[in-house]
Amino acid sequence: MPSADQAMPSENKSEAETESVPHVQYHISAVPREMSGLKTDLDLQQYSFINQMCYEKALHWYAKYFPYLVLIHTLIFMVCSNFWFKFPGSSSKIEHFISILGKCFDSPWTTRALSEVSGENPEEKDHKKSATARSSIAVSPGEGSLVKTPSLRSIPEKIVVDKPTASALDKKEGEQAKALFEKVKKFRLHVEEGDILYIMYVRQTVFKVLKFLLIIAYNSMLVIKVQNRVRCHVEIQDMTGYTHFECNHTMAHLFSKLSYCYLCLVAVYGLTSLYTSYWLFYRSLKEYSFEYVRQETGISDIPDVKNDFAFMLHMIDQYDPLYSKRFAVFLSEVSENKLKQLNLNHEWTAEKLRQRLQISANNRLELQLFMLSGLPDTIFELTELQSLKLEIINNVTIPASVSQLQDLQELSLYQCSLKLHTTATSFLKENLKVLRVKFDDSRELPNWTYGLRNLEELYLTGTLSPDASKNIVLESLRELKCLKTLSLKSNLTKIPQSVVDVSSHLQRLYIYNDGTKLVMLNNLKKMTNLTELELVRCDLERIPHAIFSLANLQELDLKENNLQSIEEIISFQHLRKLTCLKLWHNSIMYIPEHIKKLGSLEHLYLSHNKIEILPSHLFLCNKLRYLDLSNNDIRFIPPEVGVLQSLQYFSVTSNKIENLPDELFFCKKLKTVKLGKNSLSVLSPKISYLVQLTYLELRGNHFEVLPPELGCCRALKRCGLIVEDTLFETLPSDIRDQMKAE
Repeated sequence: MPSADQAMPSENKSEAETESVPHVQYHISAVPREMSGLKTDLDLQQYSFINQMCYEKALHWYAKYFPYLVLIHTLIFMVCSNFWFKFPGSSSKIEHFISILGKCFDSPWTTRALSEVSGENPEEKDHKKSATARSSIAVSPGEGSLVKTPSLRSIPEKIVVDKPTASALDKKEGEQAKALFEKVKKFRLHVEEGDILYIMYVRQTVFKVLKFLLIIAYNSMLVIKVQNRVRCHVEIQDMTGYTHFECNHTMAHLFSKLSYCYLCLVAVYGLTSLYTSYWLFYRSLKEYSFEYVRQETGISDIPDVKNDFAFMLHMIDQYDPLYSKRFAVFLSEVSENKLKQLNLNHEWTAEKLRQRLQISANNRLELQLFMLSGLPDTIFELTELQSLKLEIINNVTIPASVSQLQDLQELSLYQCSLKLHTTATSFLKENLKVLRVKFDDSRELPNWTYGLRNLEELYLTGTLSPDASKNIVLESLRELKCLKTLSLKSNLTKIPQSVVDVSSHLQRLYIYNDGTKLVMLNNLKKMTNLTELELVRCDLERIPHAIFSLANLQELDLKENNLQSIEEIISFQHLRKLTCLKLWHNSIMYIPEHIKKLGSLEHLYLSHNKIEILPSHLFLCNKLRYLDLSNNDIRFIPPEVGVLQSLQYFSVTSNKIENLPDELFFCKKLKTVKLGKNSLSVLSPKISYLVQLTYLELRGNHFEVLPPELGCCRALKRCGLIVEDTLFETLPSDIRDQMKAE
């Protein structure tokens, strides 16, 4: 600290002093050579007192407190520079960002993605770029050499090490990379909402600039106050005989030099703060573009970011742009999709997929995949695959490697959003025979569907028109030259023109209308080659007349409509090939006698109606092999039922029948008889005539015993006899054992 080690009396004394102390000289008098100087009467204690008085009263405050000022200003600068790293609203974001940044930088997927997407060896580039990033302390723009910022010093000190690029990530690395993608997404959503980091940094930078200007201003004016000699006036004449002294400030020379040095350092720091201010206010730091990364890496879908997320990326670029480049990999959907694909391939190996193969209802070797994040490439190693069923798999592309599945004939897409590679499109055009598509909106219907020229069966399920009062929005099927089967499960108001385009070669048409009324069916007349027609839940009140023009029709299904009268059935006599008629789940109350005209009929479904009386004319259809009259109000079965010598299936379940005619048991080809839920109390012993019987349902009646003649039905086993256990026990034990035997 400054001090006055010597206090010398001034040469100007008062007259009183001259008179009282006549022997004191006011100038340096001649003395012997060995001694010289001014003699005073002050002792050591008086000099010490004068020294302290000069320090307290005469020495300038700047010279006294200069070291403290330097310390205080330095602490203020340090606090100001690091405040945003400690403030709760910003510190957590910075720490989270640094943590994620380090993981993204070190992730094996980063190098793998850069090499796969851009086709370059990023390891060499990264090694070159990181050669300048070997310091563990980062200086933010605006942080001068005076204060080392602890910001970004949490960035890993690791430099990119030369590591061989793995041909494939292991499962653990893949899961870690997947977790990183999720973290980056959530972090981006959170940070882009606000700009507190940017505001805090701007405020502290402005404060530092103002502080710098203040220090330069007052230090420049006061640095000259640091002097070696200090003049001091002390009112202690009676004690010393003098009033004016000159004190020696022994630290003045050192403090003067240090103050100039301090001003230079503050000037350097202030210039960096001014540059930071320019950087903040003349550059758009709340928006960050990855344009250069997109151009350099070839990853074209990296999104630009804003607010605090953009600001932190600008900051990290001041440290090393390499970090932003590697971080950008985890903002790309292309990169994420490639990672998902790699993880899928790890999870769904060819062997695992081969174990899931099964035989479909169409006798094809089928693979079904449900709710996957993508399509495993290993599927295309199953060269024996014939049917591929995909459910709820979105935003994937069927690659060119699908051409390896030479046996693939059937493709099912249930609520899937798929695109086809050009080569895959060509392959499916030539090989695909069956396509099933289930969608929620007609816009989800893939456009490549209309170009499958070898397609034979097309099944479409979904809303094809947003308004039932408008016509269906469906592109032309004219290119489907081989289409034989078309199924539409939708809400049509009329048969669309696109269906008429294929009417010349269409053989099977299925329309499931979900209760929407189908009108204007005249287009059916053009479909002369139809062999099967299903109009289900179309709110039909009468049988459409256009159907009677379909001379090749073999099967007609009018299930779940609003049919009450079927007098038009007489017109079916012109359909010589009609063998199957399904009028079930309607409101039909009676069967007209014209039904006898249907001499070629083999299958008749009249279940779930309101029929009370069976006309004897019904049984003149002597070719009937399948007759279903269940769930009606029938009380009596005419004995003419015995005419049906070809009958194999007969069901009157859930009716009100009290007795069975013996003539029923003359139908010796019967294999299935369903009599459950009626009012029967006796089963005729003539049941023994039905030697081919394999299924007999009796449950829900009033039987007390079963006739032992059931033992003559050798083909009937216990599993085919649907009856209460107590009633089964009424049979003789040998017959029971016979039925239980395999």
